Amino acid sequence: MGVDKLDDEDYPAWTMGQAAEALDVQPAFLRSLDAAEVVQAHRSSGGHRRYSRRQLRLAARVRELFDSGMTLAAADRIVRLEDQLARSQAENQELRRRLGTRSGTDGRQEE
Repeated sequence: MGVDKLDDEDYPAWTMGQAAEALDVQPAFLRSLDAAEVVQAHRSSGGHRRYSRRQLRLAARVRELFDSGMTLAAADRIVRLEDQLARSQAENQELRRRLGTRSGTDGRQEE
């Protein structure tokens, strides 16, 4: 495995056993997330579930919400909305950076 793959948070490097151990859950919990299409594992050529670091973070957040009393469906919705918000904020920040670079000011366009 190359260094680039180790740096890629979407590379499915974790086996189900490793993921379950890292998250302190039973493999059945991960299978239930996969079946509910909350966190869908990648599949190796042999059909084994593999997880990326990003998926492990999502699974950990779902578990946190689930453990606090949320249903799996509610936890899934919250995680998806949090992810959507984070992406929108990153896009907004990038657009502000580009505008600031182009206008040569602090991000506000001259009138």
